[in-house]
Amino acid sequence: MTPDHPTLHPIAPACPVDNDGGAASSFCDEVPFVCTLVRYALMAFGLTNVGLGVAGMFLPVMPTTVFLLMALWAFSKSSVRFHRWLYDHPRFGKPLRDWHAHRVIPTHAKILAVSMMSLSMVIVTFVAKTPWWVPVVVAACLIPVALFIVTRPGRVAA
Repeated sequence: MTPDHPTLHPIAPACPVDNDGGAASSFCDEVPFVCTLVRYALMAFGLTNVGLGVAGMFLPVMPTTVFLLMALWAFSKSSVRFHRWLYDHPRFGKPLRDWHAHRVIPTHAKILAVSMMSLSMVIVTFVAKTPWWVPVVVAACLIPVALFIVTRPGRVAA
């Protein structure tokens, strides 16, 4: 708790360490202050997203990385410990670090994401008994997302 305001906690984003052993300044210049209630709500949101991301590993209709990115954001505002855990995780950390540093979406993830969006569009259009405007709204949401995904690099440039 800060001496100036007893209900605020300073939360520093997790700082990647540079080659000299010091914290990278771009991450650590600011220390946001978050109300205790908001902090716990963000931690709960982050943990929920980690759970959804793990479920996405086993369910082909759910993404993994997008939930982990939301969790990483929430932890960056609420818990240095959880942020570092997720950012440095042996399984989940690499795609998160690649996205953070280079805005990379792996090619296999792009293919899976666009395939699932296409399948969803086919189901909404031809299988589900929905009014005509539902597929239009779904397409209006999915097409920009798919374009965003396919225009990101597929691997870190050498």
